[in-house]
Amino acid sequence: MGLDGYTRTCGLIGNPVEHTLSPVIHNYLAANQGENLVYVPFRVAQGRLEDAVKGAYALNLLGCNVTVPYKSQVIPYLADIDPLAARIGAVNTLVRQEGGFKGYNTDMPGLYRALVRDGVNIKGEQVIILGAGGVARAVAMLMAEKGADRIVILNRTIEHARRIAEEVNAYWKGAGRGGQLAEACALEDWTSLEGSYLTFQATNVGMFPAVTEAVLEDPGFYRKVHTGYDLIFNPSCTRFMGLVREAGGKAYGGLGMLLYQGVIAYELWTGRKVTDALADEVYKEMKARLSGENRAKEEV
Repeated sequence: MGLDGYTRTCGLIGNPVEHTLSPVIHNYLAANQGENLVYVPFRVAQGRLEDAVKGAYALNLLGCNVTVPYKSQVIPYLADIDPLAARIGAVNTLVRQEGGFKGYNTDMPGLYRALVRDGVNIKGEQVIILGAGGVARAVAMLMAEKGADRIVILNRTIEHARRIAEEVNAYWKGAGRGGQLAEACALEDWTSLEGSYLTFQATNVGMFPAVTEAVLEDPGFYRKVHTGYDLIFNPSCTRFMGLVREAGGKAYGGLGMLLYQGVIAYELWTGRKVTDALADEVYKEMKARLSGENRAKEEV
C-alpha cells in the first residue's frame, strides 16, 4: 500500500534508535494486513522528551514505542497510564486518545506471550533473575503476578537486588498473600541455591559485539538451570544460552519478547489481532535482518 494523505504514522522514541528492529515488525504487519500505516524511528535528544511527546500528539501520530533511556522518564508527560505500566514503573507504548497519550507496558506481556509460545509455565516455578536493573524489576513483577513460588535476584551489587525484592514482596503482601516471595543474593552466592530454576538473564552482558561474555561462567551454575531466557536479542544465540544448553537445559533469546511486545503494541494501535502464524513470519524476517546487519558490521 502506497503512502497518501490517509497514511497514519507510528514511531519509536529513544536515543539511540539506529539499531532498532521495530520498523521490521510494524511495517511488515501493516503491509500484510493492508493497514495504511508507516512506522519510523525518532531519535530524541536528552532534554527534549516532553517536546517529542507533545509534538507527536500535535502531528496526529497514532502511537509510539518508547525505548531507552525514556521508559520511565516519559510517564509525567502522559494523559493516562495503564495499571500494569504504573506498577512496573516503565512505559514502552503510547496510544493516542483524546487529550494526549495513554502509556502501556507491552514488554512484560510480550515476554509472557513468548513464554507461552515456548511452552513455559511460570506457576509454581523457582525463578532466578540475573541483574537488578529496570528489566529485572519488570521480570520479577511478572513472575510474581503469574504465580512463581520463589524469586531469587542475583546481582553484583546486592543493595540493588534487595530493592527489587522489597518491591516485589510489598506487591505480594498488597495482593493479600502471605510470606516472602522474593529474595536477594550477591552474584557469587549462587552456590548456596538448591534445586532447579527457570532463569532470566536481564543484564546487557553478552550483547553484540561482546558475544563471548556471560555474567556467570561456572558450569555448576548452569546445571541448576532447567530453562534459561536471555532477554538480549542480539546475538540471537548468546554465550548465556550456549552455557545453558551445554548443561542440558533449554535456552531462548530475547527476539521472541521483542517480537511480541511489538505485536501487542500494533494490536493496541490498530485494533487488529495478529495470529501466531503471522507472528512467526515476522520473527523470521527479524532474524534474517539481524543476521545480515551483524555480518555487515563484522566486515567493516
